[in-house]
Amino acid sequence: MKRLSEAQHERYRSDGVLFPVRVMEEAEAAEALSRFERIEAERAGRLPPSLNAKPHLLIPWAWDIVHDPRILDAVDDLLGPDILCWASSFIVKNGHDGRYVAWHQDATYWGLSSPDAVTVWIALTSSTKANGGVRFLTGTHRSARPHIDTGDSRNLLGRRESVDEALDDTGAIDAELKPGEASLHDALILHGSEPNRTDGRRVGFSIRYIPASVRHVGPGRNSATLVRGRDHGGFDLERKPEGEFHPAAMARHRDVLRRAMSTIFDGGEQR
Repeated sequence: MKRLSEAQHERYRSDGVLFPVRVMEEAEAAEALSRFERIEAERAGRLPPSLNAKPHLLIPWAWDIVHDPRILDAVDDLLGPDILCWASSFIVKNGHDGRYVAWHQDATYWGLSSPDAVTVWIALTSSTKANGGVRFLTGTHRSARPHIDTGDSRNLLGRRESVDEALDDTGAIDAELKPGEASLHDALILHGSEPNRTDGRRVGFSIRYIPASVRHVGPGRNSATLVRGRDHGGFDLERKPEGEFHPAAMARHRDVLRRAMSTIFDGGEQR
């Protein structure tokens, strides 16, 4: 085990989620938040969705977070030594904006040969029950469940999806995190989050990791970022951006996004 204890490893396997795991210092989280909010300010106060799909391909400091050994050591303990970053995104809930995340499983639209994946959700601000932190139903990661597209614009998920069943969420646990702490969760655990009922913002950076042995299933060929170990040839490999929103990186990103969106809406992949 490189980072996690045996007890943490067993808890993750049993529950499907582990938190809190500190992956950066609070000062580092504050610096990342400041950089992100500068980017937002330069774009009328919001990072557009088209730029918030795999932003590590456009922002060098986000690329560095995705490759941070403190994160990868923990992921290595769960997935093994050959690791790809499948996706990343900043997740923002402003105070009292009414947006939420429906109960769902991450892997539903990914179109991968295996749901073996870990999502690392890093808090750049505090994440609490009051401000819409992520909630989990432990032990629900052992099988895939059908989903429906709700069409609810308040639902932050890419296809507005939700698990297609009535759930008893009275036993849900709240992954409350301080800045710089992360939760790690299995791609099949049921999770969601309620609206932010505070005056402040809740901001996180979500990273999806998969073993390099996993492949894309379906037409076309998708891409991923090799972050540790050996490439197994299942994806076209992505490159570090030359600079923040550099024209060459933007051109590559448009192609990555086109292929990913085709999979999501024409047959299912990452959202």
